Amino acid sequence: MRKRIVSTFLSLDGVMEAPGGEAGTPHAGWVFDFMGPEQLRYKLHEALEAESLHIGRVTYQSFAGAWPKRTGEFADNMNAMPKQVVSSTLRDPAWTNCTVIAGDVAEAVAQLKAGTGGPVLVPGSRTLVHALMASKLVDEYRLMLFPLILGSGRRLFPETPHKTVLRLTGTRAFPSGVVVQTYQPA
Repeated sequence: MRKRIVSTFLSLDGVMEAPGGEAGTPHAGWVFDFMGPEQLRYKLHEALEAESLHIGRVTYQSFAGAWPKRTGEFADNMNAMPKQVVSSTLRDPAWTNCTVIAGDVAEAVAQLKAGTGGPVLVPGSRTLVHALMASKLVDEYRLMLFPLILGSGRRLFPETPHKTVLRLTGTRAFPSGVVVQTYQPA
């Protein structure tokens, strides 16, 4: 069984929208005020550890617009690894090693999870994460918390009448004040 890891950048008020500078949002690029070499090494290690990416269409469009133009170990890994894109509209992904998952997302993801292989990393992808959470298909959350409050923007955790209990399995602090909290479902 493959481990599915949700890894995301978050403000202290839970906003995950446009951390890398995506156009059309009021706080685009908010992570760049805090990203240092230690955090970049952490993200490189995380990407090298993963066997594949599982992303939504919006994250796909952002990544596919950026990574193919870059070089270096991180970019080479991101471009080469298999990627599954969940989308009801994307038909022919141009980025290397991408396949599209359409239709019943929970069923398709459960089948992928039941297969053999290494960890599957889910970076960003808010809508996909909400679907994975609803179907109890997340094995681990790696929340990179940035010491700022944005006050608006799309949040990681959806409104729900249900309580979700998590167990803290790790914490790592960086000199910038950013902290990675790692949780697993209780």
